[in-house]
Amino acid sequence: MSATAAPAALQTGHIGLNVTDLERSLDFYRKVFGFEVQGEGREPGRAFAFLGREGRLMVTLWQQSGGSFATGLPGLHHLSFQVETVEEVRAAEEVLRGLGAEFAYDGVVPHGEGAASGGIFFIDPDGIRLEIYAPTGADSATAPVSSAPTCGFF
Repeated sequence: MSATAAPAALQTGHIGLNVTDLERSLDFYRKVFGFEVQGEGREPGRAFAFLGREGRLMVTLWQQSGGSFATGLPGLHHLSFQVETVEEVRAAEEVLRGLGAEFAYDGVVPHGEGAASGGIFFIDPDGIRLEIYAPTGADSATAPVSSAPTCGFF
């Protein structure tokens, strides 16, 4: 590969997240996303878990942080997961409400005014901003922000 050539087949591998309490985060991510633990380590000071579905690694959790996610610093803005239908988004919303999760907006919202795609925007136990969305089905709702993408400034 030359310095100017991009890889032909590029896709996101897994996302690694720093967490403060591995057990709490494992409970949350397994309940909300249906992740399976594919591997883990429990050595003091080196606790981690590999999470995925159907043999595919998707998220790694690393217990090596204190405090809460800092939205005002450079880094991850939010982590988004696509599902097939808006009904799946609503089902995840019910699970999150049962867990007492904090939402950026009330219910399913479109990605922008008139957009068919949309979802829910919420916070994990460490303050990491997350999204679950579907490519269609959100166009009946009003966008909470008319001048910018819904997922951009929450």
